[in-house]
Amino acid sequence: MSEDIEFVHGSGNVFSDLGDTDAEAKQMKAKVAAEIIGVLNRRSLTVRQAAREARCDPADIQRIRNADLSRFTLDRLVRIAARLGQRFELRTLGGEAA
Repeated sequence: MSEDIEFVHGSGNVFSDLGDTDAEAKQMKAKVAAEIIGVLNRRSLTVRQAAREARCDPADIQRIRNADLSRFTLDRLVRIAARLGQRFELRTLGGEAA
């Protein structure tokens, strides 16, 4: 018994593929959160150490680790990442620096 399986390539933004009206913002929040998690892992920071360095509540760090980003704005995530030593460059769709 064989079934035909159709593969569809995504757009690169899962939120957009699922029809979310705020897809671009959610994708950017997810990318910044992934960078924060990467810093925490590379530096082996505990939740409390990271919260102290980022000047935020430990629960915020835990929410980021759990990808529970609904309480965060993009600028708040960028601020936390910056306090952990991350820097970002925003590019337009055409690839030019903004």
